[in-house]
Amino acid sequence: MKQRHFLSGHATLNLDSTLALRQFGKFKFWTFYVLLCTFLLTPLAAGAADITQQLQRPLNSSTSRQLRDEADSLLQLAQQQQASGFVEKAIASGSRALEIYHSIGDLKAQGLTYDLLAKAYIQLDDVKSAEDNLRRRLAIARDTQDFQSQIFALNNVGSLLLQKGEFATAGQAIAEALSIARNVKNIEGEGLSLSNLGLVAARMGDYNRAVKMYENALSFRRQTRDAIGEANTLNNLGDAYLAVGDYENTIGNYGAAMRLAKITFDRPNQLRAIDGLVAAHSSVRRYDRAFELLEQRLSIAQQLQNSQEQLNSFSSYGQLYEKLGNYATARNFYERAITLARKLQDNQQEVRLLSRLSNILKY
Repeated sequence: MKQRHFLSGHATLNLDSTLALRQFGKFKFWTFYVLLCTFLLTPLAAGAADITQQLQRPLNSSTSRQLRDEADSLLQLAQQQQASGFVEKAIASGSRALEIYHSIGDLKAQGLTYDLLAKAYIQLDDVKSAEDNLRRRLAIARDTQDFQSQIFALNNVGSLLLQKGEFATAGQAIAEALSIARNVKNIEGEGLSLSNLGLVAARMGDYNRAVKMYENALSFRRQTRDAIGEANTLNNLGDAYLAVGDYENTIGNYGAAMRLAKITFDRPNQLRAIDGLVAAHSSVRRYDRAFELLEQRLSIAQQLQNSQEQLNSFSSYGQLYEKLGNYATARNFYERAITLARKLQDNQQEVRLLSRLSNILKY
């Protein structure tokens, strides 16, 4: 045996890191949101060029144009700050831009700004503020009869409600999004909505229905060549099959997600698939394969220079060695993970890891 991680037209995000319990053989729900949300916050057609085109519209007066230029600059600054990890600064810049867009009555720009603010608040785990901004975004989409934005806003609202445990209400919001998508023949919106309805079914324990929803979603995501969405749904399928102990289908779907994510350099989905495969192979005592996968995981995290994912890798190593009864090696990996948790000021992870370390010190 070898020793040895909503929201934009297409972007995802961790809605609830507190759900991330890396326990082998158990169903992990939080990863749904980590990858799902990246694709929800901005409408489908809102790429960088599209946003610029949408924002740069002629106004009636030089004063309005000046205000518009100022707001556009603030919004672009907020996008840069958010991408660089300065989330609170992004919120401040976005809020100032929003005030100006309100003053000149630009609903389209307000909607884009609410999207950005919602995503930023999710990064800060401020679900209440995120939901408020998403509902404002939804109201604008309804006022302007922007059906595409309605589809995505409803999916985002549903995802937040799902996180809060409001399963029925979440399902209603996402079902409304699916209905709109079907009425306007928005294939991408159908794929997203079906995948999210699968999440609702899974959270309610109806894994057979979840699998049907995911399988249906895959056909739409493949039609639109949405590789990231397809990998996300494949991971969702893996989660559902893992929950019911169907390891053959679990490994098949996680494996397909991992291969697709690797080709498209989709690291979040690749890491998520590896985590699922480690859990599945460990459950059927294929420990050599589990260690090989963890070696890949740690290598990716190191290449990305991502301390959080390195921490997660060390934690997973510790859990696997603990499961095998190799407590000395498990202790070493837990201690390395704790060091990173302290560096990242991740108190929740540190407490969890210290608890696991304390348990194995008894042996």
